[in-house]
Amino acid sequence: MSFLSDNVIPDNHGKIFGTNAMEPEEMDKIKASILTLEGIKDVALNTEIFPREFTVHTNKVVQVADIEDKVKKAGFHAIPKGIFPL
Repeated sequence: MSFLSDNVIPDNHGKIFGTNAMEPEEMDKIKASILTLEGIKDVALNTEIFPREFTVHTNKVVQVADIEDKVKKAGFHAIPKGIFPL
């Protein structure tokens, strides 16, 4: 693993995660859970595609594992996608 794949760094791209949540209420629950982490600036939800995705933007370095744990505690899974979006 590398620093970029193990962390979300502050930038304009953020990090994209796939999730098994389906309903808007479930996505909102994930967003609320992630926003409790220190350093999280924004969580953008993408409910137009399947599987659902969300993008996390930070204002400091945040570990991907911490985000995954918060989503797991909300009852769902978060799978990080590639380092940078295409």
